[in-house]
Amino acid sequence: MSRIGKKPVPVPQGVTASVEGQTVIAKGPKGELKFVVNEEVLVRMENGEIAVEPRDQSRTARSKWGMSRTQIANILTGVKEGFEKKLEISGVGYRAAMQGKDLQLALGFSHDVIYKAPEGITISVPKPTEITVSGIDKQQVGQVAAEIREFRSPEPYKGKGVRYAGEKIVRKEGKKK
Repeated sequence: MSRIGKKPVPVPQGVTASVEGQTVIAKGPKGELKFVVNEEVLVRMENGEIAVEPRDQSRTARSKWGMSRTQIANILTGVKEGFEKKLEISGVGYRAAMQGKDLQLALGFSHDVIYKAPEGITISVPKPTEITVSGIDKQQVGQVAAEIREFRSPEPYKGKGVRYAGEKIVRKEGKKK
């Protein structure tokens, strides 16, 4: 049984949420998001909270119950405050810069890597070794951060590459003679 699914999702102040069939629509100061809940899960709005429950006690309905509740909580948080991921670049000569709306990365290749930000995502570079990805859709923010990290993942010997802020890299010992 889902323990997180039992808790109703409170609608924060300044956000309007509505449930139309299986679609949850949230409008807030940052924008508007929709989430279509799976048919095996029942969604209803009651006194300022969105309640989620499985239609029956089948294994698939119960497995989608908690995930649906979390997705609804994420869209409500997204339209109210938004989400942000920070990336750090370490390595000699590795740096980032903004080129218009595109992110330009120098990661030790023979060429610079240009990354075009998708619609709804804002990328900023406060320092040449820091990248901030922000937006209202948590899944999209995480996906963009993962794509940027993928250009040069941190390697285990010197730790050079693009990593999430606060990420610990398990270091390996070099070859001994």
